[in-house]
Amino acid sequence: MEPLQNSVIGPLQPYLRPVVSSLPEPVHDAIISLIGSTCHNALVVDLDVTKDPACTSLAISKALGIAIVGASAIVKVPQILKLIGSRSSAGVSFVSYALETASLLITLSYSVRNQFPFSTFGETALIAVQDVVVGVLVLTFADRSTAAAAFIAVVAASVYALLFNQNLVDAQTMSVLQAGAGALSVASKLPQILTIWREGGTGQLSAFAVFNYLAGSLSRIFTTIQEVDDKLILYGFIAGFTLNVILAAQMLYYWKTPTKPKKEKAAPKPVQKKAPVAQNSSASPSPKPSGKTPTTRRRG
Repeated sequence: MEPLQNSVIGPLQPYLRPVVSSLPEPVHDAIISLIGSTCHNALVVDLDVTKDPACTSLAISKALGIAIVGASAIVKVPQILKLIGSRSSAGVSFVSYALETASLLITLSYSVRNQFPFSTFGETALIAVQDVVVGVLVLTFADRSTAAAAFIAVVAASVYALLFNQNLVDAQTMSVLQAGAGALSVASKLPQILTIWREGGTGQLSAFAVFNYLAGSLSRIFTTIQEVDDKLILYGFIAGFTLNVILAAQMLYYWKTPTKPKKEKAAPKPVQKKAPVAQNSSASPSPKPSGKTPTTRRRG
């Protein structure tokens, strides 16, 4: 951090100090609530990133966390618009989105119960809502409206049991579910990977969502290490990042490659009946031509 301090922040301090001093009090309070008063004084008031390396790491983690939460509000919007525009769910796996929704709901509930900082899990709620929308659209465009309604009902019941009525699921059970959430997060990527491989293209899958997920999962590994001392959460993000790398590689490999059309059963060809040849049973067969030209006799 010393090169950054000496070459960038140091020369800019005469210009940055008036800006910092003019910040309203609520902004300073918000920064203190995120990184604490000690780090606020070192990084904001003194404008020194080398004074306390731990404060610098914490500030980077908080900034990444807030950026992830902000980006998560729109991460699946391109996917939703792509499905609505094409009215087709080709290349998009419903099973993948259903498993991811379950994993996100469990992680959200586990984080809320353990009172983790919102910047470390806030995106799970926003992405879960968008996943439900994508899942409903995929089922609807596949002519499975009844399954879409059942999916919404299951999600609503799960939210009630995990978040609003904590008597149904105790703390010990919640820990077991969170251990399984990591496996669900990994499993949620496999159907999508297999769907792309089987169909030979990414179809209606959004590249924006895939690459943002890749960047977000990598950032989440860093923020979890910095702010949350929980191996269950960390291992889940590491596994998710690994499979997001595969999805991103598939997106690049199949770039602009159309999805293979589904094979339709060929309709049976109509049998053509031959027209019956009219025959006269009383008539004798015609004599074969001899090849000689008949001559006409001249009357004398």
